[in-house]
Amino acid sequence: MTAPTHQALPNSPPNTKSKRPYHYYTLPVFILVVLGLVDSVYLAYLHVQNYTDISFSSFCALSKSINCDTVSQSPWSILFGVPIALWGVGSYLLFLIILSTTFRKSKEAVSIWYVLFSLSLLYSTVSVYFSYLSSTKINAYCILCFLSYVINFSILFLCFIILRRFGAGSFIPGFFKGAKQLFQYRCATISIILLIVGFILLRFLLSPYWLYSFPSPGTDVSHGITKEGHPWIGADNPTVTIHEYADYQCFQCGKMHLFLRQLVNEYPDTLRLVHHHYPMDHEFNALIVPEPFHIGSGKMAMIAIYAGAKGKFWEMNDALYSLGREKQPFNTRTLAAMTGFSPGELTAATKHPQIREFLLADIRSGMRYGITGTPSYVIDEQVYQGSLPPEILKSIMQ
Repeated sequence: MTAPTHQALPNSPPNTKSKRPYHYYTLPVFILVVLGLVDSVYLAYLHVQNYTDISFSSFCALSKSINCDTVSQSPWSILFGVPIALWGVGSYLLFLIILSTTFRKSKEAVSIWYVLFSLSLLYSTVSVYFSYLSSTKINAYCILCFLSYVINFSILFLCFIILRRFGAGSFIPGFFKGAKQLFQYRCATISIILLIVGFILLRFLLSPYWLYSFPSPGTDVSHGITKEGHPWIGADNPTVTIHEYADYQCFQCGKMHLFLRQLVNEYPDTLRLVHHHYPMDHEFNALIVPEPFHIGSGKMAMIAIYAGAKGKFWEMNDALYSLGREKQPFNTRTLAAMTGFSPGELTAATKHPQIREFLLADIRSGMRYGITGTPSYVIDEQVYQGSLPPEILKSIMQ
């Protein structure tokens, strides 16, 4: 008798493993890169608006810790004279140019994925670094930045999967082979060169809108001290008087102060700006700020009060806003070099009991108006927090 033969069942799975097509992996990468590019363009727009529009507030300014505007306003939003968001735009464009050479599956296209994987690894490493800055230096997180981090790590993961699925050989030889192959594509090579040249030109042609200086009082602009001891600038007999309550470490305070100083220079016969100190520093303003925040801004205000007593308030005011904008550590030596005082007398000013009492009187004045944040403005006993309404500005400009 012969042994019975066993035939495979018709519905048995084949021995060979089914594989998804090439575009199944590459198309998601393309979509992610385009999404990252759009995200970076919008972040660049937010950056410009934060520095140029006095009333701008982005949709993701949700709290002190979740705030895209705070991240945009930090000095770490600029790298080598170019906003980080524009670096992101250039990086995604570079990735997109190289990715365009891989749309059709071939051995040459697969080798270029080693280059793309290296780029995505670099982007992900940069994402980790900026996450570290957000948590340790800026103390705020940007939702749109976080989206770009997710995109970068997703691209890295997909590049890894593509190399596992279609690549062959070790990484280093594959990278050099891919780099050599990339420059065989004339159109891609020209595009990369144009992108690099364009970025270099951008570095030198881009106006540094994030750097601004306060206009010095013109010869036709009066300034002095009120009978209560507060510095003022503008009209001797004003039709509109704005009482400003501000903090030297508050970005919006500096931006609005710049706008008001420019307005004073334009309308020196009708507008007067009176400065009041309202540091959001828990050491001086504990009822409004019970936890550490804007540490050192109270001492900055005390130094400004001392400078005012010496007839140099506006010089010190501008220097303090400059330091606050750059998020530099509070340093009397730096201030002394900028304003002509000695470091010792500025340090002594931060410990002077009468100066401290004058500052606390300013804070109590703001509290009587119900001020809970900066900048705030008082016009004819009416309080405006954050910005000034258009009708007030129109009344000044008439």
